[in-house]
Amino acid sequence: MEGQTPGSRGLPEKPHPATAAATLSSMGAVFILMKSALGAGLLNFPWAFSKAGGVVPAFLVELVSLVFLISGLVILGYAAAVSGQATYQGVVRGLCGPAIGKLCEACFLLNLLMISVAFLRVIGDQLEKLCDSLLSGSPPAPQPWYADQRFTLPLLSVLVILPLSAPREIAFQKYTSILGTLAACYLALVITVQYYLWPQGLVRESHPSLSPASWTSVFSVFPTICFGFQCHEAAVSIYCSMSKRSLSHWALVSVLSLLACCLIYSLTGVYGFLTFGTEVSADVLMSYPGNDMVIIVARVLFAVSIVTVYPIVLFLGRSVMQDFWRRSCLGGWGPSALADPSGLWVRMPLTVLWVTVTLAMALFMPDLSEIVSIIGGISSFFIFIFPGEAPAFQAFCPFVLPCSSLCCLEVWGVVSVLVGTFIFGQSTAAAVWEMF
Repeated sequence: MEGQTPGSRGLPEKPHPATAAATLSSMGAVFILMKSALGAGLLNFPWAFSKAGGVVPAFLVELVSLVFLISGLVILGYAAAVSGQATYQGVVRGLCGPAIGKLCEACFLLNLLMISVAFLRVIGDQLEKLCDSLLSGSPPAPQPWYADQRFTLPLLSVLVILPLSAPREIAFQKYTSILGTLAACYLALVITVQYYLWPQGLVRESHPSLSPASWTSVFSVFPTICFGFQCHEAAVSIYCSMSKRSLSHWALVSVLSLLACCLIYSLTGVYGFLTFGTEVSADVLMSYPGNDMVIIVARVLFAVSIVTVYPIVLFLGRSVMQDFWRRSCLGGWGPSALADPSGLWVRMPLTVLWVTVTLAMALFMPDLSEIVSIIGGISSFFIFIFPGEAPAFQAFCPFVLPCSSLCCLEVWGVVSVLVGTFIFGQSTAAAVWEMF
């Protein structure tokens, strides 16, 4: 490594990850990272608090998870800096080898696909509930065809989601991410205020349970928290799009983003649980009266929030398919005229394919809580296992850190892998068991 000696303390000389334009500001990075985390999991947090047995155990699990979540983001930023790769799967393939890289791509694609399906399902449920509220009359009437989510969801996908997913760079999403973050904040504010105002027609549990049923019930909320704070898949792409790239600056962006998300998630989880107790629905908005105008506005804004985060997930999933396309063209399998996977003639068909497949799956998907458990289990790979496994620290840290710090990082990597493996095994097995 040129210019590096064992006694040096600077970052190793590595090329910056290749991106088309590194123009993303720090504030834009914070909003995109926040919006990546503030997805459909926001609706599930009151249910997770109920499943954990109360506010205190759920909040402790959230704080412990936050330590691993922030450290995972910092590790991914450093790994991107030293590997010169611009995507999550590229970083893992470059540092861990082609075999682990292929495993990462498969898990990455499956995880993002299921997240996209869950997002569309949430949007469809909110649209259907919204239509029921607006079209309900005193005599119950059958739902018209145009209020069915099998019509409204494909229409929204074609008119709104597909155009938002077309841009080439993730930096474009900073504009929609601001709107989506404000919409998520409104939902947390509504749930908090509704607890104190207790509007007419709201039925809530007077004495919610404040202790877990068993120790396994506490661990069972990890998948929901992983699903809620899931922004690690986008971390490398966001870091590589930033105009100011340094490890300390990226650490500050990560901490600010996740602390803000933690505040929003905690308010939603605490007050949603205290309002409905063990009777809370997996989708907390379904527990509120459908004719409350404040809740109707919350449904609209939350649907807007999910619509703005779906393109970020699609961008990441499309990047995996583009990498495969690029390797195929380099191997002589594809036409040379379409060798650039970011070009319009490749990017748009992949975008249309992604929206079509996830839309078809969303219209026939089972209960959302079961899907969230499976997604949360798979997410542990990207939050705990792959960042803990990345040998960037072993390969490069001897040039940067003293031996004592290197040992601490290696121990932390082992702990991350063990925790991630436990969460994946426990949550996935429990979710499959409940489904059958």
